[in-house]
Amino acid sequence: MSTDPAFSPDADLILRARTWLAEDPDERTRGELEQVLAAVDAGDEAAYGDLSDRFAGTLEFGTAGLRGRLGAGPNRMNRVVVTRAAAGLVAYLRDQGARPGDSVVIGYDARHGSRRFAQDTAEVVTGAGLRALTLPEALPTPVLAYAIRELGCVAGVMVTASHNPPADNGYKVYLGDGSQIVSPADAGIAERIAAVGPVTQVPRGDGGEVLDQQVLDRYLDTVAGLPADGPRDLVTVYTPLHGVGGSTVATVMEQAGFPAPHVVEAQEEPDANFPTVEFPNPEEPGAMDLAMELAARVGADLVVANDPDADRCAAAVPAPATPHSKQGGWRMLRGDEVGALLASHLLRRGAQGVYATSIVSSSLLGRLAEDAGQGYAETLTGFKWIGRVEGLAFGYEEALGYCVDPEHVRDKDGVSALLLLCELAAQAKADGRTLLDLLDDLAIGHGLHATDQVSVRVTDLSLIGATLDRLRATPPTSMGGFAVTSAEDLAVGSPDLPPTDGLRYRLAEGGRVVVRPSGTEPKLKCYLEVVVDVDCAVDETDEEVRRDAVGAARIAAAGRLDAIRADLVEAAGL
Repeated sequence: MSTDPAFSPDADLILRARTWLAEDPDERTRGELEQVLAAVDAGDEAAYGDLSDRFAGTLEFGTAGLRGRLGAGPNRMNRVVVTRAAAGLVAYLRDQGARPGDSVVIGYDARHGSRRFAQDTAEVVTGAGLRALTLPEALPTPVLAYAIRELGCVAGVMVTASHNPPADNGYKVYLGDGSQIVSPADAGIAERIAAVGPVTQVPRGDGGEVLDQQVLDRYLDTVAGLPADGPRDLVTVYTPLHGVGGSTVATVMEQAGFPAPHVVEAQEEPDANFPTVEFPNPEEPGAMDLAMELAARVGADLVVANDPDADRCAAAVPAPATPHSKQGGWRMLRGDEVGALLASHLLRRGAQGVYATSIVSSSLLGRLAEDAGQGYAETLTGFKWIGRVEGLAFGYEEALGYCVDPEHVRDKDGVSALLLLCELAAQAKADGRTLLDLLDDLAIGHGLHATDQVSVRVTDLSLIGATLDRLRATPPTSMGGFAVTSAEDLAVGSPDLPPTDGLRYRLAEGGRVVVRPSGTEPKLKCYLEVVVDVDCAVDETDEEVRRDAVGAARIAAAGRLDAIRADLVEAAGL
């Protein structure tokens, strides 16, 4: 409680909060806000700070849609914010030519509030004279992306916060081509959201149509048909990380002829609280520990995981014994490594078209595509850009996102990527080899492309802007002993890339550094890459010689990355 006699809450803030309270249709968030207001009335300065934050602007609708903490107030995810977003979306669709009866398909994951947010969206869609189609249950995001094109919808909405902490939720919007929104659609929708009046005046219809299992079955059949005939002897461990991927993955693996995976029991069922992980993101330290413990017990060949909405795929493989660990262990594959494996697999299968990745991902994909006579493209980060590449054959980004079947899903799809990775691992096993051997092949043929990342989570978002300003004001001329051959301010834009907040440095001998804010989390991310030639003939057949040569290159690359990281951290003041 406040002991400061000068403590005097802002009257306008209190009025805005009480106005919000009057139109909030949700009993839970109304009760939450009433408690905060009561505490403020009693002189609680901490409650006043909480109230101020809840009403410090609104969740910004952009190319990532909406994402934020659950709770009452315009700066939180709640039914009022979702209703306004849905009303803005349908207004935009109608202005763009959508006619009565055109369909919007809606999906949702198993997070807190997701199903209710999906229902609110459906009611607003039907209230605007459009047809609302809701997926039959909590399902992976790629099922929603598939359904948009399969059902001929004018738009799609997925209620998910992907791999964010349990207190968050989000709202992802797709247009009729099955791709996530980009500019100027994001600004057009945001403009119409801002024009929405009181939510009590937003027209609502019924809940529309809840789809049966047919669209899900067609998605499952499509994914299960991706692997070619070939070996299926593979022992896998799988975790959905408390998300919605479990039954979908089990079904497609069975339909494709693979043995049932060993599933991490503690993470098998959807659980919005994600009790076994601090962050439900397979990239985070510790998130895969239970899976790798199970893999060691069952003698697995491959560990695979999805994030909670199953649009990302992570993998780990048995690591060879070392002088320090004679029994070996498990090694997480980097997103760039999985991307290179899937790309080379599709190239060998003859997939024609453009192979695309984001500017923060490894440049190895460009070398693979060029060597195979296929097109290559770099985009800004996010599948909202990758999915729109004309003639796309394969797309990926280092944050564990892979699009292996753009004809059907023009977004990242952790289910289909997982299945093709199993196909590749099974074929390698049948040949007496491993995925690590295949990565060695790529390194010998195209140079070892080693990547790393510096990720700094912040509580004060202004620190991210200050870091970028510092680098712009005093750009480094070298990092890790390598000259900076070009420094690009991505905010300026170029003929190839729209403007975005970030910096890109190209280093001598093929190195690269990109610094940017995360688009979905309060993080500053720095992406590092070096390229080291491997001292080994491409046609060398002795596996031990090949492993030793690549191992020496990895040691050299690790040293280079460490040196670049140290100089970057100093230059950025991290």
